[in-house]
Amino acid sequence: MLDQAEVARILDILGNRNRRRIIDLLRQKPCFVTEISDRLMLSPKAVIEHLQIMEREEILSFQMDERRRKYYYLANDIDVMVRLLKREHLQTARRDESDKLQSALFQLRKMIETREELAENLRSIENDIDRHIREISTLAKTALDNDVQTDILISLAHCDLTLDDLCDLTEAPRAAVSDNLEILERKHIIEQAGGSYRLRGIHAQP
Repeated sequence: MLDQAEVARILDILGNRNRRRIIDLLRQKPCFVTEISDRLMLSPKAVIEHLQIMEREEILSFQMDERRRKYYYLANDIDVMVRLLKREHLQTARRDESDKLQSALFQLRKMIETREELAENLRSIENDIDRHIREISTLAKTALDNDVQTDILISLAHCDLTLDDLCDLTEAPRAAVSDNLEILERKHIIEQAGGSYRLRGIHAQP
């Protein structure tokens, strides 16, 4: 049984819509950070921050694949029921529940139809993204020096990222990431902007 402080922390986590979306996605299957970012259309940096918060509360955990990349899964699921009952509203709440139920079911059907349409569009976009990533990985075998450089560029295709962000996303040692960033800068593929790195010039154009 959770104490009041623990309940308050859980409610604070669930108060964020994107964290609820991440939990819903991980209920379906374990995911890498980039998968979560692509499916929910969030920046990898934002995904990492949400994952770290939920990992501290032991809602999520992770395992490593053969490339030592983290993939996250639900360590503990959450079931919350909140009821607020005021005495003066009890009689009002007992009016015709049948009409309310019928209206709610109609709205649910419409929302499900809309969700299916959006899901189909999202699946098409996800397939296009996967195809482009495979194409980039193939081209990178001749254009780049190693897999770390490939992972860096795919990560920067999502958004501008710091060295720490890139270490988290690529699961590569910090020294290796730093060295390869310097190489990609010398090749004029990326550039620094403040404390972040980004794709440079024509490499950032659609």
